[in-house]
Amino acid sequence: MNARVIIVAAGRGRRLGASTAEIPKCMVKVAGRPILHWQLDALHAAGVTEVVIVRGYRGDCIDAGGHRPQFVDNNEWASNNILASLMCAEGSMEGGFFFSYSDIVYSPEVARRLVSAATTSRADALLVVDRRWQDAYVGRTEHPLPEAELAAVTTGRHGAVVKRVGKQAVPAGDAAGEFIGLARFAPAGATALRQVWGHALREGGLDQPFGRAATLRNAYLSDALNTMADAGAPLEPVFIDGQWREIDTGQDLASAEIVVPTWT
Repeated sequence: MNARVIIVAAGRGRRLGASTAEIPKCMVKVAGRPILHWQLDALHAAGVTEVVIVRGYRGDCIDAGGHRPQFVDNNEWASNNILASLMCAEGSMEGGFFFSYSDIVYSPEVARRLVSAATTSRADALLVVDRRWQDAYVGRTEHPLPEAELAAVTTGRHGAVVKRVGKQAVPAGDAAGEFIGLARFAPAGATALRQVWGHALREGGLDQPFGRAATLRNAYLSDALNTMADAGAPLEPVFIDGQWREIDTGQDLASAEIVVPTWT
């Protein structure tokens, strides 16, 4: 199994205000350590040691804390979104890869659970889904429920299957949990993702609608995942119960400062 992770860390994170005035979002500190360091240490503990980071805003400020990543630059970070940013690292997808948003903090146990599932799963992609997602939205007024990337899960021939995922793509009452932004693409899944991207570029280009996004340029990863699912690619949930946090606002940061230290 290829133990490479691609971390998309190109965005600024404007909703964190002054915290990202001089550094990218991934370098904002939670409980005394940058978000990126929490991620890399958790992944390393789970056996994922090869790191590719897609950088953009203030990419020169990214410090991997002793890890030795390969950097890929997204020079159009200000005008595109997560999917386009991820595809800047298309050359690192061969053989499969792990994937992480850069603005989430998760415990080593969460990373280990994903790695363990990847050793036995036959799915094209594994998506980490938090069943206790509603806990994090109590009092979360600056990042309300409609912004949750909820996942609808059904039962397939080989077990649970993610049928739909994304912001406002799944009613809260139908959600099995929230996709946290941590995933594993098997070799077949990496190929399917690249094919989805290539087909969309050929058919309409970056400025045509794609999935729920106004344009391919502004699409989320979930838009590609749903396209894969619609084409029959098996997407499997890896369920967790908390032990992660998204850091999108000052409110999120204050909450994480309290919760994250309790994981260790």
